Amino acid sequence: MLWVMRLSGCFSVAMVMIILSPSFQSFPPAEAIRSSNIDGYLRFPGQITSVGSPNRISFRKSPAFRNAVECSSGDGDVQGEPTVCDPSLVHIAITLDVEYLRGSIAAVHSVLQHSPCPESVFFHFLVSETGLESLVRSTFPHLKFKVYYFNPEIVKNLISSSVRQALEQPLNYARNYLADILEPCVRRVIYLDSDLVLVDDVSKLWRTSLGSRTVGAPEYCHANFSKYFTSRFWSNERFSGAFSGRRPCYFNTGVMVMDLVKWRRFGYTKKIERWMEIQKHERIYELGSLPPFLLVFAGRVAPIEHRWNQHGLGGDNVRGSCRDLHPGPVSLLHWSGSGKPWLRLDANRPCPLDAIWAPYDLYGPSP
Repeated sequence: MLWVMRLSGCFSVAMVMIILSPSFQSFPPAEAIRSSNIDGYLRFPGQITSVGSPNRISFRKSPAFRNAVECSSGDGDVQGEPTVCDPSLVHIAITLDVEYLRGSIAAVHSVLQHSPCPESVFFHFLVSETGLESLVRSTFPHLKFKVYYFNPEIVKNLISSSVRQALEQPLNYARNYLADILEPCVRRVIYLDSDLVLVDDVSKLWRTSLGSRTVGAPEYCHANFSKYFTSRFWSNERFSGAFSGRRPCYFNTGVMVMDLVKWRRFGYTKKIERWMEIQKHERIYELGSLPPFLLVFAGRVAPIEHRWNQHGLGGDNVRGSCRDLHPGPVSLLHWSGSGKPWLRLDANRPCPLDAIWAPYDLYGPSP
């Protein structure tokens, strides 16, 4: 039976690679700009030292990707200098954490490789340590990006213990504050986790209609929604009543399209913080940053095709627990869970689908 499962997994990878191979094309990246600071969130405090370990981390320079003929320069102002306020840009926010840096670099690489117009993609990198901007610039010399410092003190007293220590990292909560951190002219952003790759043009996801909703994501209404909260939550009407009048469905917060104008207007950051404060005293859930999002948005999410978050590929890092793709087309593969593809590849114990992540890995010195 085991050899049948392995053969099935290998066949799945082969089929995915065959289907996706026409989109593995080269396009040149866009031009980089310097980062700037926004009061409160972007100030680098004196006690934060430059990161030592990233200086020993080596990434190969991303190849130049050739623009599609129909792409505009995307410069954004009369002087020809790129600007974050250019309305033609696709905005993507992603965290840069030393532990997951290899995954973040691979994610950016995958976006550029599959974007017909990579010069129209603008990255907003959220960091809690200095010293990462030069690494990004040397790896992606022509990338349009800004680096934002997220002060861990903002959420230090709001974070409660979780089932996995990785979920307790302050930077994991930076997505809650994107509407405050990014410039007011940024009206929409795609938030991406660091353990995924795209195999499709990100502008398709960008153009998703949210209608009257603030957040768009693939929903999974067949999932056992009750397991994301404790019995204490469900037995107390004061808490469980939050879902009254709506049908809550699970959605993964690692891939979201966010309307920042509506977010700011309705003050969703404060609503999420309020549930985190309740959690500190009442213990109404066991996971990290996900449950507050479910409490505020579940049942009020603009549904996006499941192809944009084939999640759960990380499994639980137990040998033999490799996951397969969900049925249907694939535009984004997400290694959510404790098993990360770079760790399994380095340990020579990869899952079949890790072979799809590997070509985007830029880790290591230039040959």
